[in-house]
Amino acid sequence: MDSQHWRAVITAAQAGDRRALDELVEGWLPLVYNIVGRALNGHADVDDVVQETMLRAVGNLGSLRDPDSFRSWLVAIAMRQIRDRARRRTPDRLEEAATSDFAELTVLRLQLEGQRREVAEAVRWLDDEDRHLLSLWWLEVAGELTRRELAAAVGITRQHAAVRVQRMKERLETSRGIVRALDGACPALRELTGRWHGRPDSVWRKRLARHLRGCGYCGGTREAVVPAERLLAGIALVPLPVGFTLSLALGGKTAAAATSAATSAGWSAKLLGALTKPAVAMTAGATIVAGGAYVVTQPPHAPPPRAAVTPTATAGSAPPRTSAPPAPTPKSSPTATKKADPYGTVVDAVDRAPDPNARPAALPRRPESGITSTGGPKAVMQHRGDRVTLTGRGYVLVRWQISPGSRPGALVMPSWTGLKGRLFHVASGGRRRMDDPLPGAPNGYATGMGGPGIGYAVLPPGTQQMWQNEYFYLDGTVTLTQNERGCDYGLTVFPTNRDAVVGDIDQGPPQGAVRYGLVRDTGTDSAPVPQYVTRATPADPATVPQRSRV
Repeated sequence: MDSQHWRAVITAAQAGDRRALDELVEGWLPLVYNIVGRALNGHADVDDVVQETMLRAVGNLGSLRDPDSFRSWLVAIAMRQIRDRARRRTPDRLEEAATSDFAELTVLRLQLEGQRREVAEAVRWLDDEDRHLLSLWWLEVAGELTRRELAAAVGITRQHAAVRVQRMKERLETSRGIVRALDGACPALRELTGRWHGRPDSVWRKRLARHLRGCGYCGGTREAVVPAERLLAGIALVPLPVGFTLSLALGGKTAAAATSAATSAGWSAKLLGALTKPAVAMTAGATIVAGGAYVVTQPPHAPPPRAAVTPTATAGSAPPRTSAPPAPTPKSSPTATKKADPYGTVVDAVDRAPDPNARPAALPRRPESGITSTGGPKAVMQHRGDRVTLTGRGYVLVRWQISPGSRPGALVMPSWTGLKGRLFHVASGGRRRMDDPLPGAPNGYATGMGGPGIGYAVLPPGTQQMWQNEYFYLDGTVTLTQNERGCDYGLTVFPTNRDAVVGDIDQGPPQGAVRYGLVRDTGTDSAPVPQYVTRATPADPATVPQRSRV
């Protein structure tokens, strides 16, 4: 950031310039969000800690003597709030899960791949103290902080900071090795992780590190390992999520008292006006609400938040409107419109494959804000118990790969558990169903399900046949678990978008392809839900019954 510009902004804000104060909050919020988000790895307390940091910074801005030290001063406030939060945690809150894994947000929002993705995911394996330090060191190597500012924020000398950073980097490299090994296919590691609960922690980091040190398979790497600092250099800040809300509330004070407190704290006129008017003011990317100030930060030029949207009926129609007139109140009448079937009563079921040259129906348009995945942009699930949690609003591709030549027999279908919100089966693609003939296929294959020479993969009775690519629409959160137990199969899970779905199902059939895709989505709550889906979280996901109702 331009230090001369920010020196002028800070000086103006201290002198009472309301616009300068607005610019200061808006300009430095992303830095605070990244520090707190990485230190807490997306825990539910992130919003509260960011809010408290900004509130304290604004309230104490007048005490800052040197505008040039604003950044280190602000970072020190953030780290102090992080430490205070750690001290306030009670034993019954120690196992609280993250609301949105910050490592995953880093991978998806910055579109990291390869070893950069590996570093981001390795953060999950660090202890809290190391993760707090890494949240600053990450920004140091990215050019957002200096070593002097890092040391000041932690409250130690630069020499001590160098030692602490070196030890943290060693544990980060160990964690990178664990991430790399878990992506591999070491049989001994697979046996060891059969007892793992699936959550990264220090105990399992040590166990897996011992395995890596003594395992020739996991120890050998297929590519040169680039130092973490070279990978992180130049990586931008993770952008604030659309709809991220920072509440700089003034508590339950009266309007007059709140106005007085706000004036002494240096709040802008925009915030003061909101305290005495019931209206909502829109200013420079901030929404300010009476009784306090709620700053809703969005990317530059982002559209306003969307109201509830009714999906359109066809793929070629215009995008959904952001607002709609209020629906008329229905009149009481014996001939009232029939209520649509509630969500979840229509379950995907066996059907006949369409003819090879039958084009799919138009895919209805549903609202998309994006999907985050605990498995990253490409989650490969090859073993029983592998799972991925998906969160957001948008489309997901589940790609099938069956290997009856390795282990034929009965399939135990994957299951969707812990559903919060809604999940639909919207389309099938990949240009073939798994039971389509494979002319000229080697090694005794007759179809994607196997053949006489190698044996077949057999579906449970009544189960819908899979296609190579199966597409789903999620509005909420759900966990997909690979339940392999009979026939050998693997799943690859990709967050995707409607354009990619349409491009797949409308593609073909060129020479060698079997068919076009198939649309199952109705655009309404009568669209089918997957067969093996439940809102419960069973101990064994493989026990989810077919035709689950949600």
